[in-house]
Amino acid sequence: MNYLVHLFLAGDEESLVGNMMGDFVKGRLDDRYPRGVRRGLEMHRKIDSFAAGNVFFLQSKHRIDDSYRHYRGILVDVFYDHFLARNWGDYSPVPFPDFIRNAYRVLDDYREIMPARLREVLPRMFSSNWLLSYREIDGVDSILRRMSGRVSRPNPLANGGSELSAWYDRLHGDFRGFMPELIRFAKQWNQAGQ
Repeated sequence: MNYLVHLFLAGDEESLVGNMMGDFVKGRLDDRYPRGVRRGLEMHRKIDSFAAGNVFFLQSKHRIDDSYRHYRGILVDVFYDHFLARNWGDYSPVPFPDFIRNAYRVLDDYREIMPARLREVLPRMFSSNWLLSYREIDGVDSILRRMSGRVSRPNPLANGGSELSAWYDRLHGDFRGFMPELIRFAKQWNQAGQ
C-alpha cells in the first residue's frame, strides 16, 4: 500500500512499473513480464520483507491502537508515504510534482502489461492525484477511506487518520530512522543484482 516509497526506490522505468505492480501480482514470477519489471516486482517483495522486520517500522506499528489489529502495518505504509511526500526534498533533488508527473507517464505507458485490477485503479489514481495528495493529512484520510471501502469485510481503516494525528511526531521520528536504512538496503539489493 505504500506506493510512493516503492516508486521512489525503483530507479528505472521498468523497475518503477514492477514496484507499482507488487501488491497486484502474487505467486511465482515468470517470463510474462519483461526482465526489468520482474526485477521491480522482486524489489517490491524485498522491501516489504525488510520493512516487516525493521525496528523503526515495528515501533510505528506498536504505536497504533491494538484495535486496528493486522491493519496497523497498512496504516504505517500509508503514513510513511505521507512523511516521504512531506519531506521529499530531503531525499530527492527532483521536485515532487515532477517526479509524480513522470511516474504517472511511465505507468500509463506500461498499462497494457499490468494486471486488470491495477489497470482499473490507475485512472482514479491519476484523476484524483493520489500520490500528490499524500502530502496532506486530509489526503491521507481520503486514501484510507477509499482503501476501507475496497476491503470486502468490515475494517477500521477509514478511521486510521486519527492515529496519524495522535502519534504524528513519534511516527515521523520512526520514519526518519527507517528511511535511511531502507534506502541503504535498496541500494545494496540493486547493486547485488547487477
